[in-house]
Amino acid sequence: MTSPLRLPDATSINAALAGLEPATADADLVPALAHAFPGFQFSVARIDDDYWRDTRSVIRPDGTRIGELRPWMTGELAKDDGDLDALWRRLKETDLQITEWRGTSAFVFAPTGPAAADYVQIALGRESEWQAAPIVNPDYRPFGEEDLFDPSWIRRDEFREADRLVGPVYRLLDRAGGALVHLRSFLGRCDRIERERREAKRPELERRVIQEIGPDGAREIPFLDAVPDWFEHVPRELRFFEDWEQSSAGAQRVFAHWALDIRDYTHKGEREVGFIPRPLRPPKDRLLPMPDKSVHILMDRIEAIDRELGLPFGWFFLMTHGHWVEAEIGQAVAAGLREQRVRLPDRDTQVLLRWADRPYGF
Repeated sequence: MTSPLRLPDATSINAALAGLEPATADADLVPALAHAFPGFQFSVARIDDDYWRDTRSVIRPDGTRIGELRPWMTGELAKDDGDLDALWRRLKETDLQITEWRGTSAFVFAPTGPAAADYVQIALGRESEWQAAPIVNPDYRPFGEEDLFDPSWIRRDEFREADRLVGPVYRLLDRAGGALVHLRSFLGRCDRIERERREAKRPELERRVIQEIGPDGAREIPFLDAVPDWFEHVPRELRFFEDWEQSSAGAQRVFAHWALDIRDYTHKGEREVGFIPRPLRPPKDRLLPMPDKSVHILMDRIEAIDRELGLPFGWFFLMTHGHWVEAEIGQAVAAGLREQRVRLPDRDTQVLLRWADRPYGF
C-alpha cells in the first residue's frame, strides 16, 4: 500500500457520498472513496439489518412533495382546532401518502498498517425513500397525536420497487460517535478512559474494606489486598484485538470477518466508550451447551464452525460475542485442554486458557 496522503474525514466522506448516483451507487462507492483518499485500499461489507428513520414526508400520488410529516400534520391538526376525530375523518378521504427512509448498514474498511488494529472503519447507511402508507389509517381512529407523527400502520415486510422514490443512497451514520474510527487510536482511547475511571476511585478504594468469612470467623481485609490487580484491568475491547493477534486468527484481518458497533459519548457526566462486534458471516446454527456430550464432540463442532467461517479459531471470537457460541463451550474446551483430553495449537491454547481464567464477553 502506498503511503496515504491523509486519513479519511467526515466532510470529505460526505462529499464523496453526495457525488454517487443511485443507479450505480453500490458499484461506485469504493472507487469514489479511493479517489477521495488516495493510497487507501477500501473494501465494503453490507449487513441485512433493516432499520427505518423517523424522517417522513407527505406526498401526492404523483410524487409531488407537500412537506415533512410532523410540521405538516401539526398544521393540519390546528385547522381542526386539535380535534383528532375531525382530522382523521378528513384525511382518510384524501389520497395523500407518507414516505419513509429505510436502510441497512454498510461498513467500509481500509488498512493503515499490518497489525490487527491498524485500520479505519466507516459506518454507513444504505438507504432508500419509499412510499410507505396512506396519510392515516383508514380503518382506525388515532389514539393521540403521536399516532399521527409515528404511524403504526406502515407495513415494512413488503417492498415493491415501484414504491421506491429515491435511492439507494449512502449516508455516514451517526452511531454515537462511532461513524468514522481509526481502530488503533480508538483502542488507546478505551484504555486511557478506563484507567482514568479506575484511578479516580483510588482514594475510595484505599479506604474500602471487605469482610472475609473463614474457618476462624469473619475478618476485614482491605479491598485492594483482596483485588490487587484492580487497577490493571484491561478493557474487553483491547483483549479482543490482543487475542486475535496472538491466536491463529491473526493470520487474517479482523475487518474481513467482523464489523464493530462503536460508541463514544458522554451520558450524565460519564464517558461511555467501547464496541460490540458483529460477525459479517455468522454460522447457520448456534452452538449451545451440550452437558451430556463429550469434549471430543465439542471439538468436532467448533472445527466445523471454523471451516464454515473460513477462519481458524473463529469459534472463540463468536463465543466472546455470546450469541452463536455459548461461554460454557469455551469453559468445557478449556477443561479438556487442562486434562489433556484434547489439543489446540499452542497459541490458541494460551489464549483460551487465559480467557477461561478471566472471561470477558460483549
